[in-house]
Amino acid sequence: MKPKRRSTHRDSALASELVTPRKAPILVVDDSSDGREMLSEYLAFRGFHVVEARHGAEAIEVTRRVHPHIILMDLTMPAMDGWEATRQLKADPLTKEIIIIAVSAHAFASERASAREAGCDGFIAKPFDLPVLADVLERVMSKGRAGLDPKGVTLTGAPRRRPSKLRAS
Repeated sequence: MKPKRRSTHRDSALASELVTPRKAPILVVDDSSDGREMLSEYLAFRGFHVVEARHGAEAIEVTRRVHPHIILMDLTMPAMDGWEATRQLKADPLTKEIIIIAVSAHAFASERASAREAGCDGFIAKPFDLPVLADVLERVMSKGRAGLDPKGVTLTGAPRRRPSKLRAS
């Protein structure tokens, strides 16, 4: 007979991360399969229902089929970029209310402004902190656009660590 394994603090911390899946899906759009899969898997681990698309045209097709609550839209993609896909989704009466958050490695103010002009409701600069992103998405899932900050910028990149100073001994 095997002895029962005792629960540890680590187990309870892990269990607190696991939540029941939310019903409304999040669409992750990215031409990088590694980035798309990493983000999708982490969000699924956090309890979100995630669907994926590889480019803007596929994002439009998937959006019309599953009507996600939030779209995380990479901006720079082949075939159809995120700006054009966002413009088309915001022009469509059936999809215009879906929250679209731009995701880009280019965090310049001009990039954020272009995303806003295309119709994006928020902006996330890569690299970003996955747990912080998941917390933002939970807030937006429960509060809608009110869960975004007033400027629509949800994250401006992962916090950067300063290199430690070397001390002379």
